[in-house]
Amino acid sequence: MKVAYVISSDNARTILRDMVIPQLESGNHGAEVVGMFFVFDNTFLLLKDTDIGERLQKLHKETGMILLACDQCAIERQIENNLVQGATIGCFPVLYGALNSVELDQVITF
Repeated sequence: MKVAYVISSDNARTILRDMVIPQLESGNHGAEVVGMFFVFDNTFLLLKDTDIGERLQKLHKETGMILLACDQCAIERQIENNLVQGATIGCFPVLYGALNSVELDQVITF
């Protein structure tokens, strides 16, 4: 199953750090994650030189997983030029276009 995540909750850091990323790194997540869209303060999770950002960058490099930060969210936080390599910024139309190229089964928000 191919899934994409919309990362929007206040608990996203914990969910990614303690559950999703370790499962993806060990190959036992149970679904192929084709993309992650980060909104609000969760855009900070894509910053360079942070543990979560660097781990996501490595997963992107290995799998081609889309890493997208909400453009307005990143610009408001003045981090649009400090995201990990491979992460881009954009809004929902960019997300739709990126996910259109994969056979997506579900979008999950956390």
